[in-house]
Amino acid sequence: MKRRLAGALAVAGLLAVNPAAMAQQKISDGVVKIGVLTDMSGTYSDLAGPGSLLAVEMAVKDFVEKEKPNFKIEIVSADHQNKGDISANKAREWFDRDKVDVIVDLVTTSTALAVMKVAKEKNKITLVSGAASTPITNEQCTDTNVHWTYDTYALAVGTGRAVVQQGGKSWFFLTADYAFGHSLERDTTAIVEKMGGKVLGSVRHPFPAQDFSSFLLKAQASGAQVIGLANAGNDTINSIKQAAEFGITPKQSLAGLLMFISDVHTLGLKATQGMYLTTGFYWDYNDETRAWSKRFFESRKRMPTMVQAGDYSAVYHYLKAVKAAGTDDTMTVMAKMKATPVNDFFAKNGRIRDDGRMVHDMYLVQVKKPEESRYPWDYYHIRQVIPGDQAFMPLSESKCPLVKK
Repeated sequence: MKRRLAGALAVAGLLAVNPAAMAQQKISDGVVKIGVLTDMSGTYSDLAGPGSLLAVEMAVKDFVEKEKPNFKIEIVSADHQNKGDISANKAREWFDRDKVDVIVDLVTTSTALAVMKVAKEKNKITLVSGAASTPITNEQCTDTNVHWTYDTYALAVGTGRAVVQQGGKSWFFLTADYAFGHSLERDTTAIVEKMGGKVLGSVRHPFPAQDFSSFLLKAQASGAQVIGLANAGNDTINSIKQAAEFGITPKQSLAGLLMFISDVHTLGLKATQGMYLTTGFYWDYNDETRAWSKRFFESRKRMPTMVQAGDYSAVYHYLKAVKAAGTDDTMTVMAKMKATPVNDFFAKNGRIRDDGRMVHDMYLVQVKKPEESRYPWDYYHIRQVIPGDQAFMPLSESKCPLVKK
């Protein structure tokens, strides 16, 4: 198995497997080609990026070994730099020139929505694991997209509700000023107010940002009990570090509305202990998650995030659908994916709805105290398993035009 890296925006990797097999006649071009479009070098590269590419490579390798398909599979990858225009151009090039069948990961809402639009135009599939905003399966849903891992509604239901229940009644938001941050602030506000809490205001910072001092001082001046961090990746890490430096914490508490295990690892348990967060995957949840994650760790030397585990799950499910359908025709494969429950280490009895939402259980976790951690990456207490039907926006509230009411 080989991978060739060739620059940030060039096709960055090529993985050919099962070379001796003849492609089925119904597989276009004789190859199923997967594009991994992600943040390889920016603020989200730790939680997605090279780890997402590794997860997809693992999915293809496992699929070939276990399912023994009679078609070839190739992987290409590129760095979208968290920019929608670059993502759309790369997607168009992949679909038109390189015959890519499916694009996966798409961390950052702006890239996901841009690529979903191109994919719909070209009748190709997108599997969004990295981005979080609810418009992906709501106002801007498409019939060629699946939103796999999590979304801002689920984060609000998990973390927002838990913090209010713990007594955090008054909130002020520090929000990344783009679609994802707005979506997370909006969905969490709805939950906080529904639970009897009050939102005192918000301040929006550029994406990405380095200096949060002026924004944190506004949050401090609000007097809110809770400062909700409606950002992610390095923005969240820097917010937490600088809040401690300014003495904002522990007088006011921080709610990391989207935090990954990679963030906790970077910040350390001393800085994050006691924080609640919501995740779709935890490596140490059961024997299945541990077995897969330890394989991932052998290559990456870091435990996987939910985005990376979701990439594996989505790609494996897609390939199973291609094999079962006997074709890579987009709508035939999508119908097979939706008709088949998702059962793997990532999700049990997951299902894909008409709006493209993959519904599965989410987990409310609390970061352990340093003295509670027994071994490396032993970071979470699982405080609640949130059933999928409760974690994600019900179809009765959906604005997706694909949903029949």
